[in-house]
Amino acid sequence: MAVGVIGAGGVSRFHLSGYAAAGAQVVAIADANPLALERAQAEWRIPRGYTDFAALCADPEIGAVSVCLPNALHHPATLAAARAGKHVLCEKPISLSLQQAEEMIRVCREAGVILQIGHHLRSNAYAEQARELIASGALGRITFVRLRQAHDWGGGEPRESFRTVASVGGGTLLDNGSHMMDLARYFGGPVREVFARTATLGYDVEVEDTSVVSLEFESGALGSVENAWTATGWEEAFWVYGTRGALEYTNRLGTPVMRHVFRSSPGTDWNHQDVATYHFAGLEPHARNVVEFLEAVRGERPVICTGEDGLEAVRLILASYHSARERRPVRLADFR
Repeated sequence: MAVGVIGAGGVSRFHLSGYAAAGAQVVAIADANPLALERAQAEWRIPRGYTDFAALCADPEIGAVSVCLPNALHHPATLAAARAGKHVLCEKPISLSLQQAEEMIRVCREAGVILQIGHHLRSNAYAEQARELIASGALGRITFVRLRQAHDWGGGEPRESFRTVASVGGGTLLDNGSHMMDLARYFGGPVREVFARTATLGYDVEVEDTSVVSLEFESGALGSVENAWTATGWEEAFWVYGTRGALEYTNRLGTPVMRHVFRSSPGTDWNHQDVATYHFAGLEPHARNVVEFLEAVRGERPVICTGEDGLEAVRLILASYHSARERRPVRLADFR
């Protein structure tokens, strides 16, 4: 399939490498910055470049696109692509507005095209394995889900486009938290209530750089989503606890590893439990996410993260911001 990429910024590199891994041909890229467009075309040997995403969407050879633009542009670019009959892989968050997200879903459905949201952590092999173990009942009843993504911008400062409310819409809770909120639903199911606290402690920016959100799932399980731009280094981690076992995953200590801790053997105690350890190789999650998008387009698998999934992640984020402002719990049923 011939594909196009809308946006030549940093995240587009993950999509371009994913399409290369999938054997798809990227025939066009669009970006309003001529220099960024020229660099991307030269590096990835992309034959056609457009400074207007509408022109790329009108390209008759293209069957699918990745939307890799700033958050505020996800909505118009997705609508343009869908109305031109292109399948869409849209970067997270789907939108900064529930109403815009609903329109994106509706227009894609009416156009008969696939809409996948780029919550690529669902394509992390460890998350996929965790989901299988949870669904199999290996952990028993899920009681607590803890998720964390944190970094410190590589020891530098947040990029200019991440420093103001107008440019990005939110800080680490939106940037990193949207992934974690999606994983919370992926592991624990629908969320009933959130209670959030946010702070700006490390950078001179308009948005929050530290946040923590307490979750109550409809199942009765509890959860915690922790995000920060004030960590040293990089961490992506999750812990899932159940009545029969637990999962522990982090990339903080180097090579990622997931432990499944349980009690099957006689004689286990406080310090000794049965442990199954998982190590996965192969494509990194962004590239796997692109491969899975193309598989969904070909009808070989369900969409791994639908527009509806993306909308619910945004609902959780917006409800969390409301909770932080109001300093009170917010029920998801009241946040529409």
